[in-house]
Amino acid sequence: MAREQFQTLTEPMFYILLALREECCGVDIMEKVSLLSHGRVRIGPGTLYTMLQKFETNKVISQTRFAGRQKWYIVTDTGRKMLKEEVERLRIMLRDAGEE
Repeated sequence: MAREQFQTLTEPMFYILLALREECCGVDIMEKVSLLSHGRVRIGPGTLYTMLQKFETNKVISQTRFAGRQKWYIVTDTGRKMLKEEVERLRIMLRDAGEE
């Protein structure tokens, strides 16, 4: 199952899923990740397309359309659940650290 493979999300994985709460193509995802992370996280094409393939294979995202070589994706219910669980995990860690 997808959750077992993605027990915890890396920062790039987390921000890709955040970006895909709205339909995006690869270039838009890279820009959104940079914006959402205030420039702290940047994702190159190799990392992005590897993650998109893994996410799509595990039904974390789905392809919505394509034109030529450009493909658009959006997070699935499975992906939204993973994102929500990761946010909760991070909240617990902050609480445990006395930061929340």
